[in-house]
Amino acid sequence: MSAPPPPPPSSTFPPDLRLPSLDGLRAFEAAARLGTFERAGDELAVTASAVGKRIGALEELLGVALFQRGAKALALSAVGKEYLAQVRSALALLAAMPLHQRAVQRKQRLRLSAPPTFARQVLVPALPEFSEQHQAIELEVVLSVPFLDLAGADAELAVRHGPVDPNGPPPLWRDHLIPLASPALLAADTLRSPADLARVPLLRTPVDPWLPWLRAQGLDWPEPDQGPRLIDLGLVLEAARCGQGVVLARPALARRWLGSGALRPVFGVGRTPMLQADTAYHLVTVGTPTPATLALSHWLHDVGARAAAEGLALVSGPA
Repeated sequence: MSAPPPPPPSSTFPPDLRLPSLDGLRAFEAAARLGTFERAGDELAVTASAVGKRIGALEELLGVALFQRGAKALALSAVGKEYLAQVRSALALLAAMPLHQRAVQRKQRLRLSAPPTFARQVLVPALPEFSEQHQAIELEVVLSVPFLDLAGADAELAVRHGPVDPNGPPPLWRDHLIPLASPALLAADTLRSPADLARVPLLRTPVDPWLPWLRAQGLDWPEPDQGPRLIDLGLVLEAARCGQGVVLARPALARRWLGSGALRPVFGVGRTPMLQADTAYHLVTVGTPTPATLALSHWLHDVGARAAAEGLALVSGPA
């Protein structure tokens, strides 16, 4: 038999606790600091009468007079002076909380769901640019695993990987597939043509199968069935970097490895055959588009186009 659930935590506040309204506390503090109800009203954007009513309600709740009645100038009572110090401390604590500050409240929170390799290789390196251009948007990034149909929860925008529909919205970019390998693997075997790939391991992922590229090169080979089957594209690139085999890669995702020389086109820059991929990254808006989601969408398309152009340049050589 399972143990019963623990009882809910008891309240730490006494049942006879009397909590005044924040409006009343702010009216009292402003009037005490500025010396008149009129000035306090100007600061709080209410009338002097509203300030007086708020302070009156506060005094009625507390059962004490906070100001001296009958004095020509607004003056605190002895109790009011003591209470003012306590109120200022409490208001300062509340004002210091980031969620209570207007600049934070004006920010539009936006959650983006994206596959791991896209997030790490395309999105994250460019995030400072988005933050600089859209300071009013607080972007939260969560990861998804599209091949396993595991989506990030409650995201307003989602980057998904899937087939290219000629009649649908354009993808973030159209990429190519090209064999890449580590310098160590290439040094251990002379590869001059696609048929020479029969001598080296071909790394496997169901996201980008080898069969379309092999057929495009005139090779009537079956899909490779040896070695680990890696779901994430970043894992396949990392396995290739470690010299475990040849990866059929998307240059936009492999820019970091290509730029550092950790991965190279198998038959040399500008000489290794490429094939345009029939799948791509798409951006899906969940719910009604907003100015924030439209801004992020335009920016992601621009970032994707730049990543694709940079990756293509790294494997194609000078134009």
